[in-house]
Amino acid sequence: MIDHVSIAVLDLAAATRFYDAVLGALGMTAIDVRAATVGYGKKYSEFWINLRRDMAPVTAGSGAHVCFRARSTDMVDAFHAAALEAGGLSDGAPGLREHDGEGGYYAAFIRDLDGNRIEAVTFTK
Repeated sequence: MIDHVSIAVLDLAAATRFYDAVLGALGMTAIDVRAATVGYGKKYSEFWINLRRDMAPVTAGSGAHVCFRARSTDMVDAFHAAALEAGGLSDGAPGLREHDGEGGYYAAFIRDLDGNRIEAVTFTK
């Protein structure tokens, strides 16, 4: 149903370095690189970062929440580690989430350089 998602960033160069590492851990690469936007995906651009120099800084509880599906728990772990290495903040270490009951919802949450909440998830059952 959804073709693509985009988020705003204050510093496109810094965000590109961050997302190259973080999304690379999930098998995605920068497919479309333009002056004020970069699109990431596996076959086509599904996730875009867009330069918005005039946006207000994200505060706690605001910003976008985007979740990416990972193929394994190892990929979720790698996503989280790559985000921390690239300057992001942990917003929930990798692990099973009890809110999902018996579904095996294994996820990690990070905050990107602009405060957006980015998640990677896989299902173990």
